[in-house]
Amino acid sequence: MNIRSLSRGDGVVIGAAVVLFIASFLDLSSYDCPRGVDCSGFDSANAWDSLSLLMSIFLAGVIGAALLIVSRSTPGRKILGLDLGQFGAALTVFALWTAFWTTIDAGDAGAGLILGLLATLVLAGAAVAGPLVPALKAPLSSGPRPVAAGAGQSPYGAQPQGQGYGYPGQQQPFGAQPGTPQTGQSQPFGAQPGPSAPHAAQAPQSPQAGGSTGGDFTPFWFAVPVTRPLFGEDGSSGQIAELAPGTWYLAVEQRGQSLVAQTQDGRRGVLQDTSGIQRG
Repeated sequence: MNIRSLSRGDGVVIGAAVVLFIASFLDLSSYDCPRGVDCSGFDSANAWDSLSLLMSIFLAGVIGAALLIVSRSTPGRKILGLDLGQFGAALTVFALWTAFWTTIDAGDAGAGLILGLLATLVLAGAAVAGPLVPALKAPLSSGPRPVAAGAGQSPYGAQPQGQGYGYPGQQQPFGAQPGTPQTGQSQPFGAQPGPSAPHAAQAPQSPQAGGSTGGDFTPFWFAVPVTRPLFGEDGSSGQIAELAPGTWYLAVEQRGQSLVAQTQDGRRGVLQDTSGIQRG
């Protein structure tokens, strides 16, 4: 999985799942050894000695976290009629519910139960709040920082040093015709070419059946001013990725006012908000 497809909320989910797995090896109960009694041979049980607690708290939470992360790379998959991410979130909430009442009932809860309760609390919180809280929706690993404003280039359209996918450099954009604006000659999306490129005049593009444009569309590189979601091509409301400022993406199709964009890992989706984007 491309780490850029993960959000900060996903990072919290992964960290909490690791802590929960470690807690499964710790003692479930604490005890005080009576004075004068040899307790060296006494070994408190952990979650792996109790199948019910292992499956309903520790492994349920870890499996729920795994389903949440997998749903990021394969959006749209379902299990028992529920979206993979929704099923994973439900498992983490179930693990928290079980851990809470088990700890309350234990009375002499050990490190395993206490740490497990805290881990499931963080895990379930990140699973539920991740898609809602802006701070958790932010990318876990953002693209390279753009050149500072004032250097003659706009922040989100700044030309990074080096080349590769997402960094067009000075080469002709994929599929561009002679005279098409190059990087360093950025124009807002939808702007007409200036007099310096008479051969780059573009015919008006009208949406075809299904909302896509005809064969006269020319793929081009573009950058976004702020982080924006990328939705599935099938028209679903599920978000498959986020486009980050400071990185060039390839527009491969136009659907009305929306663009079909391709990310660095080859995924394609619909960018519905094209306001303020800058062409490369």
